[in-house]
Amino acid sequence: MRFARSRSARLAALSSGLMAVALVVAGCGTADDADEARDSDFETVTIEHALGRAVVTEEPERIVTLGMGSAETAIALGTVPVGVEEYAWGSDDTGYLPWIHEAVTERGDELPVQFTGGSEIDIESIAALEPDLILAPWSGITQEHYDALSALAPTVAYAEKAWTTTWEEQMRVIGAAMGKSAEAEQEIEKIRTQFTDAAAAHPEYADVSFSFVYNTGPGTLGVFFPEEQRVAMVRALGLTVDPVVETLPEKDGTDSAVIGLENAHLLDNSDLLFTFYSDAVNRAETEAQPVYAQIPAVARGSVVAPTEQAFVTGSSIINPLTVPWSLERYVPLIDQALEALPEPTN
Repeated sequence: MRFARSRSARLAALSSGLMAVALVVAGCGTADDADEARDSDFETVTIEHALGRAVVTEEPERIVTLGMGSAETAIALGTVPVGVEEYAWGSDDTGYLPWIHEAVTERGDELPVQFTGGSEIDIESIAALEPDLILAPWSGITQEHYDALSALAPTVAYAEKAWTTTWEEQMRVIGAAMGKSAEAEQEIEKIRTQFTDAAAAHPEYADVSFSFVYNTGPGTLGVFFPEEQRVAMVRALGLTVDPVVETLPEKDGTDSAVIGLENAHLLDNSDLLFTFYSDAVNRAETEAQPVYAQIPAVARGSVVAPTEQAFVTGSSIINPLTVPWSLERYVPLIDQALEALPEPTN
């Protein structure tokens, strides 16, 4: 199947990067030199990725993150970034993503500086932060971005394609870059345990199929693939991706297939649809389209479509901070959608 090949390719690409990690004992320092003493146990790490190579020679203290999920993993591994890409769409009234604000303030640490990211990365603001490591393994940074960033500090990009890194891969490569691979594995196991417990608490989800769809305006329709992180979050609760998704062609850089509204019938056998909307106008326009409204899951009300922007963002990324925050919010929405399913017949 295409997904087996795609998943294997991603794992192989990341594995080749981590297998290429060169471990060299850092130079010894004098007993009275605090900085060198701090780095005395750190081993140089070299990480190959799609855009180049990151060589981290000292234990990073001033970390900057781009894309999604890297800030949360760095915090969980013990280092609050000095700077993070801003996400105004998912932030609360503090101006930060709520789980980041909560975790940092609970630690009593200083909140990261936020800067413009996306396609117009504020390189000058990042330079002013004097980073010693830039993390962007789940992002859309370009080669041009990377060249500018890597001139400032070792920069870790994605292993193969933009926005296709799985959550485990992301946490492992961040752990490697920070010299905390063992701690990253522990955090991965914690997340898996949370997912296992959540699925065990809801055995009724086991036989429920779903598709996770999105739109970019009227007449459009896309379907996320099983390894995309927002889909993986739902799968971890015990639901099953509709097999039709495995037959769809991938659109590069999206971890999804763009099928168009004219192919909405492909989703006829999905018990539930998960989706999100950019705003109230986008939702109204989408739901007013007759073809969209006739998708069986939509017609019967078996749709999970959070309206809280922070929740849409949090449930789209799997990491030590978002998982507990999102799971407790997901379950009531899923249960409500399940109530609209017809009673099974013998």
